[in-house]
Amino acid sequence: MKYLAITLLMLIAFTATSKSNDHDPYIWLEEVEGREALGWVEARNAATLEVLTGTDSYREAYESSLEIMNSDDRIAAPSLRGDHIYNFWRDADNPRGIWRRTSKERYLAGEPEWDVLLDIDALSETENVPWVYRGASGLAPDYDLYIVSLSRGGADAVEMREWDIRTRSFVDDGFFLPEAKGGVSWLDDSTLLVSTDFGEGTMTSSGYARQVRKWHRGTPINEATLLYEGSYEDVSTSGSVINTNEGRYAFIYRAIDFFSRHVYYLHGDTPIRLDIPADASISGLHKNQLIVELKSDWFINDHVFPQASLVSIDFESLIDGRHVILLIHEPGSRSSISRVAMTQNHLLVSKINNIVSELYSYTYDGNGWTVRRVDAPEMGTISLGSTERYSDDFFFYYQNFLTPSSMFFASAASQDTRLMQSAPAFFDSDGFEVWQHEAVSADGTRIPYFVVGRSDMPLDGSNPTLLYAYGGFEASMLPSYSALRGKSWLESGGVYVLANIRGGGEFGPQWHQAGLKENRQRVFDDFHAVAEDLIEKGITAGQRLGIQGGSNGGLLVGVAFTQRPELYGAVVCQVPLLDMQRYHKLLAGASWIGEYGNPDIPEEWAYIKEYSPYHNLREGQDYPTVFFTTSTRDDRVHPGHARKMVAKMMDMGYPVYYWENMEGGHAGASTNEQRAKSFALTYSYLKMMLFD
Repeated sequence: MKYLAITLLMLIAFTATSKSNDHDPYIWLEEVEGREALGWVEARNAATLEVLTGTDSYREAYESSLEIMNSDDRIAAPSLRGDHIYNFWRDADNPRGIWRRTSKERYLAGEPEWDVLLDIDALSETENVPWVYRGASGLAPDYDLYIVSLSRGGADAVEMREWDIRTRSFVDDGFFLPEAKGGVSWLDDSTLLVSTDFGEGTMTSSGYARQVRKWHRGTPINEATLLYEGSYEDVSTSGSVINTNEGRYAFIYRAIDFFSRHVYYLHGDTPIRLDIPADASISGLHKNQLIVELKSDWFINDHVFPQASLVSIDFESLIDGRHVILLIHEPGSRSSISRVAMTQNHLLVSKINNIVSELYSYTYDGNGWTVRRVDAPEMGTISLGSTERYSDDFFFYYQNFLTPSSMFFASAASQDTRLMQSAPAFFDSDGFEVWQHEAVSADGTRIPYFVVGRSDMPLDGSNPTLLYAYGGFEASMLPSYSALRGKSWLESGGVYVLANIRGGGEFGPQWHQAGLKENRQRVFDDFHAVAEDLIEKGITAGQRLGIQGGSNGGLLVGVAFTQRPELYGAVVCQVPLLDMQRYHKLLAGASWIGEYGNPDIPEEWAYIKEYSPYHNLREGQDYPTVFFTTSTRDDRVHPGHARKMVAKMMDMGYPVYYWENMEGGHAGASTNEQRAKSFALTYSYLKMMLFD
C-alpha cells in the first residue's frame, strides 16, 4: 500500500510534458527561473511535502535538528586576526547570522565579549535581498579594512563591498564589485588584486574570471591595470597575496583545468612563471621557502621526488630559474596529507594514516626541516583550524563518529596544547560501536569502509542502513561526529556506513587518479562492492540499504541505482550531476572535464555514456523510489540535472520525490531553519522507505 500511495500521488500531481527539443524533451527545465519550469518545481515540491512532512519522523527530526543547530552550546569557531578573534554565528535570533569579534585575551579566557560588526538579517531586511555571508578578507597585519563577500540566496557568485572596522560600516565610495565568480586580495590599503567579470569576454567557459587586474582606490574598475589574461577554455584565472613577516608576495594562478595550473609571481607588474609541475599544489610561502605538494613524481636535478611528497623550494633561487629543493615529508602508500598551514615560525601538517589523523609541526632552520608531533587525541579526525602568520598560535579540532568535536588551542613554538571547548553530546552514544571493514572491488582492490551501529545489532540483514560516499576530486571522507545523524538515525536503530572509495584522497593522489575519466567505473564498482559486502556480512539487505550522496556524490548514487537497483532500497540524490552529456555546458560544469572527460569528444563520450544516469534510465526496471533534492540558486551544479531526471523517470512511470529549495546555493540551504527542513525531509523519507 505504501508504494501504491506514493505512485498515485506522484503521478497524478504533475507529469512532465515532452516539449521543446527533439533530442532532449526535458531541456526546457534547464531554464532556471523560467515560468513553466518554476511551475513544474512548485508542483513537484507540493507533492513531496504533502507526503514527507506528514510523518512523525519529519516532525521529530525537524524539531531536534533545529534545536541542535541553534544551540548556544556549539563551539564558536575562531578566526585569529591580530589581537582579535572573529566568528560568524547563526542561531534562532539570527537565522542569517552575525559577523562578530572579541579580544583574543577574553576568548582564550573563556569569557568572550562579542562585538557585532555586521548583522546579515538586518542587512537582508533593509535591502530586501536574502543575503548569505561568504566571508571577509582583511588587510594584514592591522585588519582595519575588509572586503566582505555577500551571496544572493547562497549562490557561488558574490557581491564584494569594502568594510571599515573602525566605523563599523561599509565604506562610502569604497571598493565595490558586483555579483560575479571572482576574488580579491589586498596589495595595500589603496590597492587590490582583482579577478571578476570586467565585461564581455572576460569570463571563462566555466563562468569564472579569466583576467587579473590591479585596481587603485578612487579609479573606475574598467581602468584597472591588466596584469594577466587566461584563455576562455581555462577554468579560471585568479590573484592571491601571501603575507609573511618578510613582506607581501603576489601571485597569479591560471587554472588550465581542475588539476593543472600555471603559477606566476608578480615582480612589480610583471608575471614570472614558476618552474614547478603543473599539477603541483602550492601550500604557501614560509621563510623564503615555497611549500609545494606533489601530485605526481617530479624528476628534477637528477633526483625523483615521489608523488604525494611535500617539498620546499628556495623561492629566490626559483625566481632565478634554479631548483634548490628539500623534502619535508614523503607519505606511505596508505597515507596522505590532509592540510598544510603556516604560523609565524612553523609549518603545520595534518596527515591521514589509514584514515586516522595525525598532526605535525615542522621547523625550518635555514638548512633543513625538523619535525615534532603535536600533542593531540588519537584514533579520530584532526582538522586544522585558524592559524596566524604573525604569531605561532593556532586552533585545531578533534572528533570521531561517537565523540563530539573538541577545540584545542596550541602554540607551535612551545608545543603546548590546551582543550578549549567540547561540543555537547546531543545523542546518547552508549552502546554504539565503530567497525572498519574492507570490501573487494571488481578489479581486486580492497576498499575500506566504516560501520557505526549498536554493538549488539543483529547480523541477519534486518538493520536499516545508510551508506554514504563521495568518490571524486581527491576529497577525503573521514570519521566525523554528527549530532543530527545520531539523534535521528542511530538512536532510532539505523546503521551508518562511510565508504572510502577511489576518486577520493584518503590514500593520496594515486587513489584519486585511479578513478579519473575512462576509469570512472572503478569508483562505482567500489561503491557496489561495499554494498554487497554489507549484505554478505548480514549487516543489512537490499531492501534495507539506503544510499546518500551530493554533487559528485549525487552522480555516484545516480549511477548506483541505475546500474544495480537490486542492491538499494532508498536513494537520496542531492544537488547531483546526472546528465553527463551536457554537464560541461551547464554553469561551472566545464571546469570538471579534467575529472570526467569531455563528452563532445566521441572517444570520451563512449565511456561517459556507459554510466551517465540520465541516459541509462530504462523502462520496466525495479528502481527504488528516489528522493532528489536541489536548489534554484545553485550556480555550481545546475538544478536542471535533478529536474530533468525526475521528469524523465515520471514519464516512464516511476514514482519519485523531489524537493527544490528556492535559495541555498550548492549547499542546498541558507539558514538553520532551511537546513533543518532539508534534513528532516531526508530522514522522513529514509525511515519511510527502510523501516517497517
